Amino acid sequence: MVKRISLSVGAASVLLLAACQSMEHGTGQKASASLESRSGSNTKGTVNFVWQGHDVLVTGNFSGLKPNAEQGFHVHEKGDCSAPDATSAGGHFNPDTKPHGMPGSGANHAGDMPNIKSDANGNAIYSAKLSGFAVNNGPTGILGKSVVVHRDPDDYKSQPAGNSGPRIACGLIK
Repeated sequence: MVKRISLSVGAASVLLLAACQSMEHGTGQKASASLESRSGSNTKGTVNFVWQGHDVLVTGNFSGLKPNAEQGFHVHEKGDCSAPDATSAGGHFNPDTKPHGMPGSGANHAGDMPNIKSDANGNAIYSAKLSGFAVNNGPTGILGKSVVVHRDPDDYKSQPAGNSGPRIACGLIK
């Protein structure tokens, strides 16, 4: 005896969506960016992205920052750092069209990341575990996007970019 199982279109859609979402986690995929100075700054750095399950570990090393300060740090929507002020990188990476906000709050751009905190010499070592983006070319993927350091700290509330000032370094994520 054979039993038939039938699913409504709605139930099948829910199962398919759940399967697709469960596939959106990583197993060590990596990307990196070398940041070059922009807007007349001396800021440089390297950033690494490692996909770990549903999160991405972001690490970086920076020099030429304002000493003992915080700088805004974001993934931007375009992989183009050619403009002298890095405006060619476009706005923050925001595939879900959310408002700008505190990373990890759920009400933030996928590209919103915690501020970089520099030491007395203007150097910084950065590490943050973030969610909301992936290390791939998919709809939430950051490959081919850019990463940008801003002159001022991100206030995590001003729209659309946290009032973080000019872009002082930019690099292509590959």
